[in-house]
Amino acid sequence: RFTPAPVQERLSCMARNNSIYVVANIGDKKPCNSSDPGCPSDGRYQYNTDVVFDPEGKLVARYHKYNLFMSETQFNYPKEPEAVTFETPFGKFGIFTCFDILFREPAVVLVNELQVDTVLFPTAWMNVLPFLTAVEFHSAWAMGMGVNLLSANTHKIILSMTGSGIYAPDGARTYYYNMKSKDGRLLIAELDSHPRLSPAAPPAVSWSSYASSVERFSPNDHEFRGLIFHDCFTFTELTKPEGNLTVCQKDLCCHLSYKMAGKQEDEVYVLGAFDGLHVVEGQYYLQVMSL
Repeated sequence: RFTPAPVQERLSCMARNNSIYVVANIGDKKPCNSSDPGCPSDGRYQYNTDVVFDPEGKLVARYHKYNLFMSETQFNYPKEPEAVTFETPFGKFGIFTCFDILFREPAVVLVNELQVDTVLFPTAWMNVLPFLTAVEFHSAWAMGMGVNLLSANTHKIILSMTGSGIYAPDGARTYYYNMKSKDGRLLIAELDSHPRLSPAAPPAVSWSSYASSVERFSPNDHEFRGLIFHDCFTFTELTKPEGNLTVCQKDLCCHLSYKMAGKQEDEVYVLGAFDGLHVVEGQYYLQVMSL
C-alpha cells in the first residue's frame, strides 16, 4: 500500500523502542494526475508536514501546513485547512506549524472548537522585535488560549531562529534561547494534562465585556504616527511620572495606568496602537498595542 519511507520507519522505531511519542516535521509528496485540475506539472503535491508516532510506533497524526510563509515556494497549499487532533493518556493534543499560529485556522479552531489540552508546535521561527520574538509570543499565546504549548524551534542563529519552550497557561515552565552558539538543548518540564480543569487555571475572562466597561481616559496633545516593523502606529507620549492614558486607532483603544519608578533624561516612553493589515513578510491582520 505504501512506498518505502525510511525516514518515517526510523521515527516509528524510535517511538516504539523507547515507548515514547515522537513528533517530526518532514516533507510529504502526494501523486496526482490530469483528472485533478490543480495538479502541479510534475504530477505531485508537496506539503510541509508534521507526523506523530505513538509509543507503539503507530502513525497517529499527520498534518499538512495550511498557512505557508512567503519563502516556502517548494510546498503546495492543502485544498482545505486541517484541524488535526489525537488522544493520549495525558490529554487531547493538537498540532500545527510555525506561521499557522498567527491565523484562526487551524490554531484557534483547535482550542476553541475542538478543545485540545496541549498543542505541539514545530517551527522555524525568526525572531523579529518587538512583537514576534519566540519565547514571549509563544508563552503569551499559551496564556491567552489557556492551553499548553510545546514549541520546538529550529536553532539557526544566522537567521535569528532560536527560542524553544514548554509553555503553560500560567507562564513558561522552561525555555531555551541562545543567539551565541549553535548548541541545542533538551527541555523537560511538568505540565497539567488538562490545564482548563487545573485548580491553578485562571478564571475565564470576557475580554469584550471588560473592554467595553473601561472608560476612555481624556485625550492628550502628544499623539503622533510612527513605524514599527513597517506598520504605522498611533503613539502618545508618557510625559508625566504617573498617569492614565488612552491611544486609539480605528476600532482599537488601548488604556494604560502607569507610574514610573525612574526615568533618564534621554529616555522617551510612548504608548502605541495599530489596527490594520500587516503586509511585509506575509499578510495577517493585527490589533496590537506597544509600550
